[in-house]
Amino acid sequence: MMKIRMIGAVDKRDIRASVRTRLRMLTSDEKNRQSKKLCKRALSHRLFSESRVIALFVSLKDEPETRDLIAQLSEKHRVVLPRVEGDIMQFYNYTPSSMRIGSFGIEEPCDGIPISPRDIDVIFVPGVAFTQEGARLGRGKGYYDKYMSQDGFRAYRIGYCFKEQIVENIPCEKHDVKVQEML
Repeated sequence: MMKIRMIGAVDKRDIRASVRTRLRMLTSDEKNRQSKKLCKRALSHRLFSESRVIALFVSLKDEPETRDLIAQLSEKHRVVLPRVEGDIMQFYNYTPSSMRIGSFGIEEPCDGIPISPRDIDVIFVPGVAFTQEGARLGRGKGYYDKYMSQDGFRAYRIGYCFKEQIVENIPCEKHDVKVQEML
């Protein structure tokens, strides 16, 4: 994977701007090609044979497409998706009929009871930027860091991103939660 090389002291705002510039340069065809490749790799992941509950996210326009992955995984696994409620995020069972546009214009499940963080086996984590070592830079609200820091959370964390989102270094703070693997 090609990494963005950051020289000198760079803050999170600069990294976000640099990665967003790179993502705007991607053609629709390239985004589709990379999204299909990521989906194929995800579907063949070794952990799925042992996993019951998989947490995914509905992609935004600057993220790898996840709708096909959600549909295919939900045929054999319990798939859960996030819903933002004020300043917290909870995960709910995915059913196509329960999806509505929610916070930030993102499709979210509108029905059900939030599942316990301890019930998730694997979580696919979005971000603006990642390092190969698993550092992650989100959009700045901390929803995923807060969620993955809850007592009982034990899921295997997988970063899900375009290759243009891989950077050399991300300044990390004590509350930042790393992913364990990049797809």
